[in-house]
Amino acid sequence: MAELDRIRWRCRRGLLELDLVLEAFVSTELERMAPPELASFSRLLEAQDNDLWDWVAARCEPPDPALAGLVRRLRAVRHSARG
Repeated sequence: MAELDRIRWRCRRGLLELDLVLEAFVSTELERMAPPELASFSRLLEAQDNDLWDWVAARCEPPDPALAGLVRRLRAVRHSARG
């Protein structure tokens, strides 16, 4: 399985809201991401669903500052989907 396919598979989560945000993000951003960014996104996906959702919903910030940019982009996707 190719790396991008593995990442897409890992975006399938247990929370519908998170699934929707990740699906929208992946459909527009994944193909354009550089390898370092893909590595960071893969690290982001290691988080537990509830923690990841708290970050996306802006309830708190990720403990790893290197993930903050990706979280901001996920928040933007969430807000554009709601709007």
